[in-house]
Amino acid sequence: MTAARVRRGRGGRLNRSVHGAATEAAPVRGTGDRIVRGPAPSGRFDLAVVALAGISRAHAQRLIGDGRALVDGDRARASDRLAGGEQISVVLSAPRDPLIEPEVVPLRVAYEDASMLIVDKPAGMVVHPSAGHERGTLVHALVGRAQAQGQPLGSIAGVERPGIVHRLDKETSGLLLIAKSDAAQASLMAQFGDRSVEKEYLALVRGEPSAPRGRIEAPVGRDPRDRQRMAVVAGGREAVTDYRVTGAAGGYSLLALHPRTGRTHQIRAHLAYLRLPIAGDLRYGGGIGPGGLQRQFLHASRIALQRPSDERRLHAWSELPADLAASLETAGITVQGLPVGVGSAVEGDEADPASMEGW
Repeated sequence: MTAARVRRGRGGRLNRSVHGAATEAAPVRGTGDRIVRGPAPSGRFDLAVVALAGISRAHAQRLIGDGRALVDGDRARASDRLAGGEQISVVLSAPRDPLIEPEVVPLRVAYEDASMLIVDKPAGMVVHPSAGHERGTLVHALVGRAQAQGQPLGSIAGVERPGIVHRLDKETSGLLLIAKSDAAQASLMAQFGDRSVEKEYLALVRGEPSAPRGRIEAPVGRDPRDRQRMAVVAGGREAVTDYRVTGAAGGYSLLALHPRTGRTHQIRAHLAYLRLPIAGDLRYGGGIGPGGLQRQFLHASRIALQRPSDERRLHAWSELPADLAASLETAGITVQGLPVGVGSAVEGDEADPASMEGW
């Protein structure tokens, strides 16, 4: 490998995406492993592997250390900086025997094509299996749906997370992207990595912000006093959330929030930090919400991204579920322009103006 191709050094980040650049994971004959190949963006090698293969940074660094991620056929260090355009190959281990039993659970779908779908996750549903949640997750429902329809799901995030690109908390409702192929999963994960996916959440909070719109820039990390919570802490990870007030009454405000980063519990922690806890969010001090609401009033209402199939901009929306709509009515807040129904539109196609308002 020549010095002109790889620059040794520390620091730096990816500055362009690899949307759609990854090829489908090809099987390695006789092993069950798969190889993902694609051109590298400029920046650190480990971050390029993350974007291409749609895996965690820690996983990428392990593969690099084991020689299972190469640049132009040669080994490199995780911190090596790429000029851009080099050919990366990543060997992904064969999945374990499937642990996910398919379940028949009706899913509300906002959008679907051959490469992906967008589902409207209900509150109370965990996204993927974990301790204490071995059944009844969204993943179980996705596997059941895929088998019934004879369709695949992306596999590069692991056997327990087929098709999963991002997550919502158990009691948060709303839109979630699902990939049907490895290439689509890598593309969508790369878009999250370069922050080109736009998301809007609706949250009812106790109190009213000091300004009608603003930006919250405060690092988020594990709360040292309660390991089940996240909090604004010195040395935490960069976290940025934009907000605007859409309505207020009776000591409550309805906020439209646009997280620019994707930290665990980011919105909940940021609002608690501002002493504007989400109504119904008992863990973060929101108390029981209007109408007796006992889950956080947080709904992923809109999302916009590039379709992996053709990179046209796709918008999807989801209306407030019945429990949140009733709580908002009890609070006495009436807002125009909220999403109506569940649906989607592709840039250049005719869309429902009311549902797309604000985008």
